[in-house]
Amino acid sequence: MKVAVVGATGLVGSMMIRILEERRFPVTEFIPVATEKSVGQMATYMGHAYAVVSAEAAIAARPDIALFSAGGAASLALAPRFAAVGCTVIDNSSAWRMNPDVKLVVPEINGCLLTVGDRIIANPNCSTIQMVMVLAPLHRRYGIKRVVVSTYQSVSGTGKKGIDELEAQRNGGQGDGVYPHPIHNNVLPHIDVFLPDGYTKEEQKMVKETCKIIGDETIKVSATAVRVPVMACHSESVNIEFYKPFELPEVRTLLATMPGVTVVDDPGTNDYPLAVDAAGRDEVFVGRIRRDDTQANTLNCWIVSDNIRKGAATNAVQIAEIVAGLRK
Repeated sequence: MKVAVVGATGLVGSMMIRILEERRFPVTEFIPVATEKSVGQMATYMGHAYAVVSAEAAIAARPDIALFSAGGAASLALAPRFAAVGCTVIDNSSAWRMNPDVKLVVPEINGCLLTVGDRIIANPNCSTIQMVMVLAPLHRRYGIKRVVVSTYQSVSGTGKKGIDELEAQRNGGQGDGVYPHPIHNNVLPHIDVFLPDGYTKEEQKMVKETCKIIGDETIKVSATAVRVPVMACHSESVNIEFYKPFELPEVRTLLATMPGVTVVDDPGTNDYPLAVDAAGRDEVFVGRIRRDDTQANTLNCWIVSDNIRKGAATNAVQIAEIVAGLRK
C-alpha cells in the first residue's frame, strides 16, 4: 500500500503515523503531506526520515490510501482530487460526515458497510466515537430511545495549540487566547461555535453522528460539550433510556464482550475509568454502570477514551485496514 498522511506534522497526523507503525500497516511507500510552509520538513516513519511534500506532489504520486487530518476546508478541496486518482481518502474532519453519499465509520460497529468502491470515508468526531462504542451493543439488545450526555473534553481536542494554552496558563502566562476564557483552573461549557438554537456545533455533531453510525434516526440525543483543564482523554457522563427492560449483569456482559470496550466498574475498590489510565491506549473504558431509579429502563454510565488515539488516529487506521483488505 502506498499511503499518504495529509496533515502529517499536526498532532493527529503525527499520531496517525505512530499508529501505522504500531499496527504494522502494510506500507510500501510513505508520503507525508502538509501545507506549503511545512514542505521540506522531515517526518519519520519506521525509523526512516521522509521529506514532507505538497498535496500536489502527493496527488501526482497516486497513493492507494490517504489519511486526512488537515481541517475541513482542506478536505473539501483536496479529498475529491485524491479520490479522482484512485485513492481512498479517510478524513478526520467534519467536512464529509453528514454527506449522505459518504459513510461515517467506527469499524467495530459498521465497518462491514465499507466496499472497495468507497473513495471518501468519514472518521467520526472523537466524542461520538467513544460514546457509540458503548451505545451500539446496548441498542442492539434493548433499543435506545434517548441519550443525555455531558462531556468532559481535554485540551488535546483543540490540537497542539490547546495543549500549549493550558501549559502556558499553568506556568503563569496567558497563552494565545485559544479559548474565550482561561482554561487553567476552569471549566468551559463551550466547544466549537454556537448555533442559533443555543447548542454548539460539537454538540450537534454528537446528535447527528450517533444516529448515522448506529443506523437509527429515531434515537434522541441531548448533548452538552464541556472543555476541562486535562491534557489528554475525553470523559463522558451518559444517561441512556431504553425501550426494553434490562438487568445490570447482562449490560456488563454485553459491554465486556464488545470489541474495543473495557469495563472498569468496581466502586468498592474505587475502580472506574480515569483519563490518566486511558491515555495512550486504544480501548474505550466504561464504568459507574448503574440504574437510573428516577425513570424506567434507564441506565447511567461513565465513558473515557484517548481522543487522539481511538477518537481520531486509531479509528482512521482501523478503517484503512479494512480498505486494505478490500483492495487486495
